[in-house]
Amino acid sequence: MTDKAPGSPAFTFHDLLRIEHEGDRVEALYGQLFREEERLRSQAGQVEFVTTVRAIEQGLKPGDRMLDLGAGTGAYSLHFAAKGHPVCAVELAGRNVAVMRGRIREGMDIDLRQGSALDLSPYADASFDIVLLFGPLYHLQDAQDRAQCLREAKRVLKPDGRLFAAFIHHDMIPYTESMFNPAWFSGGSYDHETFRLEDFPFVFFTLSECRAMLEGAGFAIRRAIAADGLSELMADAINRMDADSYAQYLRWHLLRSEDPAFVGASNHLLFEAERA
Repeated sequence: MTDKAPGSPAFTFHDLLRIEHEGDRVEALYGQLFREEERLRSQAGQVEFVTTVRAIEQGLKPGDRMLDLGAGTGAYSLHFAAKGHPVCAVELAGRNVAVMRGRIREGMDIDLRQGSALDLSPYADASFDIVLLFGPLYHLQDAQDRAQCLREAKRVLKPDGRLFAAFIHHDMIPYTESMFNPAWFSGGSYDHETFRLEDFPFVFFTLSECRAMLEGAGFAIRRAIAADGLSELMADAINRMDADSYAQYLRWHLLRSEDPAFVGASNHLLFEAERA
C-alpha cells in the first residue's frame, strides 16, 4: 500500500506503484487522480462516446438486455437505460459507483453493483444480449485475470449476443505523450530496445494482441473500430471547432473509423465480437 494517505494533495501516479492489490489501485486511480465523469465531456472526448454508441446501436433491438462491465460513472449505462433498455452495471471503484448512483433517474431500469468483472456469479449463463467491456481490460495486469474476465463475459452472453470490448492502443501512446512532453522518447516509459511500453498506469495492447486475446477466449471478431481516432492528438483544435466544423469532423471520423488503414491510428480501440 502507499505510504501516503489517500486524499493527500501529494498523491501521484508513482504512489500507485506502491499499491499491490488491483482493486485498491483502481480505487486510488479513480478516487484520487481521475474524474471519469469529466473524461467524455469535451468535444474531443465526445468522439469516443459518439463512435461507441453508434456501433452498439447498429443492430440493437428494443428491449435488448445489456451488461456494462467497468461502468465508470455510467456514461453508457445511463444513455441506454434512458432509451428503455434494461441495464446491469458493474463497477469496481467505489467513488464511481457513488457518482453513477446519483445520476440514475426515475424510470431507468438499472441494476448497479460494486464488484469485479472477474466474478459475474450474480448473473445467469446466456442472460445478456449485449456485454460492454470498457474498463477492465485497461487495468488487469495479469493475463490469467484477463482470460477469466473474458470467460465470464462469454458465459453471460447469449449465443447470438454481441460483445463490445475496448482497449488502449499501445502503439499510439508515444505520439500522444509526445504532444505533452517533447522529451518523452528520451525518458524511461518504454524499453528502448524492444520499444515495449511500461504498462502504467494502464495496460496497453497492440492491434494484433487485442485480436489474439479475443480469439483465444473463444470470440469471433466482427469488426475493429477506431473509437476516438486522432482526437487526443487534435484535442485543442477539436475543442475550438464551431458546431458545423465539429459535425463535419465527426462525419469524417465515422466514415473512416472502420477502415483498416485508419483503425490503428487511435488511442482507444473498440472491437465488436460474438461467441465463436
